[in-house]
Amino acid sequence: MEEEKTDLAKIIRARRSVKSGYLDKEVPEELIRELLDDARWAPTHGLREPWRFIFVPTEETSDFVEDIVQTFPRERQENRRNYFSQPAAFLIPVMEEDPRQKQWEENFGAISSLIQNFQLLSWERKLGVVWKTNPQIHEPRVREILGVKPGEKIVGFLHLGYFDKEPKAKERTPIENKLSIYKK
Repeated sequence: MEEEKTDLAKIIRARRSVKSGYLDKEVPEELIRELLDDARWAPTHGLREPWRFIFVPTEETSDFVEDIVQTFPRERQENRRNYFSQPAAFLIPVMEEDPRQKQWEENFGAISSLIQNFQLLSWERKLGVVWKTNPQIHEPRVREILGVKPGEKIVGFLHLGYFDKEPKAKERTPIENKLSIYKK
């Protein structure tokens, strides 16, 4: 018999990526600051904290979307305008890129852990999040718009918004199919 799950385990299992169906409701800057303040306690090798964040608040999303849309070929702009206009706000995590492979991987692991913390904390507050790594994160003009410097990597766009329909859970592979036990 499976024992009762902790609150944390329940939140981990309940969390979903919210990709659409955002409500027309502001995502407050104060909430983002609060969530990031807690999320920053993610593991980080040598306490390097290789991250910074760009928040696009709800009142700035229209201008932001127009700037981003202009980086796409003309024939894709309307499609991308519709796509980027769905979230109520954006959070863009930016990582320090270390030229040494081990440190680069440690930095990516640290910021990924922070993003997961942010997603869990957001879910707990009924704020929907999806982490998108679409091609625009590599586009030099997007980097310029966002003020991303050489030696930094846009890790993705976190689409943010409140929602009223919780996405359905998708089946996960049983861990028995993914775990092997080392024995000599």
